[in-house]
Amino acid sequence: MTFENTLAFAKTLDKNDSLAAFRNEYFIPKHGKKDSIYLCGNSLGLQPKVTQSYIGQELKDWRTFGVEGHFHAKNPWLSYHRQFEKPLMNLIGAKKGEVVAMNQLTVNLNLLLISFYQPKGKKKKILMQASEFPSDYYAVEQQIRLHGLKPKDCIIEVKPRKGEETLRTEDIAETIRKHKDELALVLFSAVNYYTGQFFDIKAIAKACCEHKITFGVDLAHAIGNVELKLHEWNVDFATWCSYKYLNSGPGGVSGIFVNNYHAKNFSLKRLAGWWGNDEKTRFKMQKHFEPAEGAQGWQISNAPILSMSAHAAALSLFEKAGMKNLRAKSKTLTGYLYFLLSDINSADFQLITPTNPNERGCQVSIQMKKDGRKTFDYLTKNGVIADWREPDVIRVAPVPMYNSFEDVFRFAALFKSALSTK
Repeated sequence: MTFENTLAFAKTLDKNDSLAAFRNEYFIPKHGKKDSIYLCGNSLGLQPKVTQSYIGQELKDWRTFGVEGHFHAKNPWLSYHRQFEKPLMNLIGAKKGEVVAMNQLTVNLNLLLISFYQPKGKKKKILMQASEFPSDYYAVEQQIRLHGLKPKDCIIEVKPRKGEETLRTEDIAETIRKHKDELALVLFSAVNYYTGQFFDIKAIAKACCEHKITFGVDLAHAIGNVELKLHEWNVDFATWCSYKYLNSGPGGVSGIFVNNYHAKNFSLKRLAGWWGNDEKTRFKMQKHFEPAEGAQGWQISNAPILSMSAHAAALSLFEKAGMKNLRAKSKTLTGYLYFLLSDINSADFQLITPTNPNERGCQVSIQMKKDGRKTFDYLTKNGVIADWREPDVIRVAPVPMYNSFEDVFRFAALFKSALSTK
């Protein structure tokens, strides 16, 4: 598509957008009497208008049934978590039995690391991105210490080449090959939180499989953003949050993926609680843990119904929109933003998100060369809700579910104005 830097062109794209009506399904924060330009869905997604009714149903059933709501609620709480399996399978490319909604992201990451990071002999190291999100790094450090090892001896960081901002797939694969006899685990975020780079997870998984190295993925910035095929790609495990692109509310429930080839491996070490016990014996109140088959065997506690009801509301819209349709719009919407920003003649910034649409989701990271915070504050003052990341990056995410092409055009115009105003 040949883009044009005009408001009329942006409005034409919106008019022809088959997903445009979904914007009306969300509450857009106001700036004065107008909608703000909300480009922060990569940090916290907007509230679906149906969320209140979903939560209200559970409050009503709690009021009506009390404890009997576990059996007699409209959506019985005893089996509440099961409704998420199909939509989550669709979002990450999983098979039946491989997913379950539970806990929060870093809690789940720690639970999975207990099972899948098992250092032995020389194979005790973990490969990560040098620019990984701090929470993941903290979890890895502590897991290493739990094994009586030192993080400085066990973490291998892969960095971009000198003068580059993003990682090359061949460099990741070569690092895996180089350290194959030392690696117990490769842990990667599918989309980097800082640059917005979408990694070739299939290629990384292939490199891990070739050398029999366990591969885990953090999907915090990927689920609901890009198309995923975790089962087909032979990823061992993954976890994610639901409050970013999945719009399930602040601190919303997380979930995990465990590939079916681990489904019956009950010898894997894990922390346990009664909700992860086999359903056939769960209520016999026996002393010895019998893990359920598949991902459900990593559950510990019963479902947080009120949080999960917001998750159910949000996922209902993804089921209607379809991830393929959202991804197709995303490529055009983000591509238009990239075009508009690239059309600004200024040495004050550079775009550090990959130019290739297949190597990015809907985030564009703008690295400021000077006056970055002043630029960000100007945007905020003029109705833009975006994200500032130290030391010098403005992250903007045009989410295909509720952002418009006019949003993108208005943002680029304000960004250009901010540069000239300074």
